[in-house]
Amino acid sequence: MAIAVTALAMCALLQGCAGPARSATELRAAAGTAASGAPSPQSGVTTPREGDATVANYKFRDGETIDQLKLHYTLLGEPHKNQKGVVDNAILLLHWTGASSKALLTPEFQQSLFAPGAPFDVTRYLVIIPDAIGHGQSSKPSDGLRSRFPHYGYGDMVDLQHKLVTETLGISHLRAVVGMSMGCMNAWQWAEAYPSAMDGIMPVACFPAPISGRNLLWRKIIVDQIKSDPTWNGGNYRQQPPAAAAAASIARMMIDGVSHLQEEVTTPGQADQFIQAVKAQSSGGDANDLIYSLEASQDFNGEPHLGNITAKVYAVNFADDEFYRDSLGILQRGMTKVQHGRYVVRPTTDDSTGHLSMTHPALWKDKAQTFTKWLNAN
Repeated sequence: MAIAVTALAMCALLQGCAGPARSATELRAAAGTAASGAPSPQSGVTTPREGDATVANYKFRDGETIDQLKLHYTLLGEPHKNQKGVVDNAILLLHWTGASSKALLTPEFQQSLFAPGAPFDVTRYLVIIPDAIGHGQSSKPSDGLRSRFPHYGYGDMVDLQHKLVTETLGISHLRAVVGMSMGCMNAWQWAEAYPSAMDGIMPVACFPAPISGRNLLWRKIIVDQIKSDPTWNGGNYRQQPPAAAAAASIARMMIDGVSHLQEEVTTPGQADQFIQAVKAQSSGGDANDLIYSLEASQDFNGEPHLGNITAKVYAVNFADDEFYRDSLGILQRGMTKVQHGRYVVRPTTDDSTGHLSMTHPALWKDKAQTFTKWLNAN
């Protein structure tokens, strides 16, 4: 098996896989005027449509503001309206740290999740995939503000996602919120902040608890390493700090599966190949963007309000994910507080890759199918 693509570089490697852009006005018009009844397979539902929501003078939770904020997003499928004229088939799909909507449009995602008969079949569902603040084509430090960019948290991400869904797209209720890693934590936040806004959530590869242990340490090590680089210059560097490339190797090692790396990297030469491959994959990244995205997780803590969740929760973790080890019992403990909660830990297999398993939906599409069947059981 070839060395898997690093999640932190996924967005840069997948340029050009989305379809033609449409304005927010055009996309909202499509949602507002769609006729009742299932969309026709001939309507081009598998063609991604991109759009941008723009917000003037946006205020973040810590009080910082930005003159103009852009939130980029991609739509798959078409909206369906119920007898009351309300869109009832929208699924919000949320990406992981360092990625974007493009990372969720690969052939594997298309076949595993969006194809006819797949869990989020886009002939049945409208799938909304936003680029989180600080990621992809949404506003981020590397756009020009650098270290003067407002410091956002996961709470800000969810606030903006909600604003996109309700105000830009005019959708008052979601069928589901599904997210991986960072998006997984965002899904928990959605269910707590907006308990009546969705029928269910599917958090993939995270705990509802604050980031701690290995997961917190590697983030701090990477941020400290970059900021200690002599070329860092307080975030106003002329060229990418060399420490950022080394940080990518650390991140790639940490998020991969221990068993997978044990098989893939067995000689010093293979270790060198691994490091060089990661450097090449991460060459298009930006140090400020990386730091902001890693530090954004510091405001996350879903534990205190788990009992307030009224939506169905189907949590999926992986047995070989060293960040979210089943043996810690954190997910199990949290799920006892959820009113309508189920969880599953996928066992380690030859093709699983630790935390990176969440980037391979072929490994967990059966879990997503179970989730959608549960949602449709009422």
